[in-house]
Amino acid sequence: MSVHVRLFGGLRERAGWSTRELDAATVADVWPALGLGEEPAGLLYAVNREYAERDRELRDGDEVALIPPVSGGSLLVTAEPLSVEAAVAEVADERAGGIATFTGTVRRQSRGREVTHLEYEAYPEMAEEVMAKLAADLQERHDLCAIAIHHRVGRVEIGEPSVVIAVSAPHRQAALAACKEAIDTLKETVPLWKKEVYEGGEEWIGRGS
Repeated sequence: MSVHVRLFGGLRERAGWSTRELDAATVADVWPALGLGEEPAGLLYAVNREYAERDRELRDGDEVALIPPVSGGSLLVTAEPLSVEAAVAEVADERAGGIATFTGTVRRQSRGREVTHLEYEAYPEMAEEVMAKLAADLQERHDLCAIAIHHRVGRVEIGEPSVVIAVSAPHRQAALAACKEAIDTLKETVPLWKKEVYEGGEEWIGRGS
């Protein structure tokens, strides 16, 4: 199958070209066909502008984009306490004109009930993969320097951060827009669930809450 391949960022500079036609039957066949050496860790693929797994079959005329790993920052699902300062340090960049952050904290009251604490559970391998795709998409569309997304699992007490996002970009508008989009999209797409524990009861809350 003849497909249209596009490279971005460091991959484009490494290859010395941005677009090329080549033959590939599946997404997994694309990288070996490029002859660029070892495949970078964290490389993502998109077919016709949608993220795709390596076993996806290709058709004549498909566009396959190779999206390099996010430069800087980190994507983390952890049972350890979160630090805004640590996330900001991870996205620090001399190109940045602004760093935007969001911190989600556990509140005392929810839907008219008194909360004692929250418990978060994740499908960690899938969660980090979805977060990586989200970060790569945001970095490409908003021309970011770096992005960090950290989320807690396990028990989180009142007032403690459950999620921290830091975004750096050359311009503040891009940093602010990407930070807002990151938390909104994370809530809807990443496989994380929380249980609200009340005085005398508890309830699991799905994604998007």
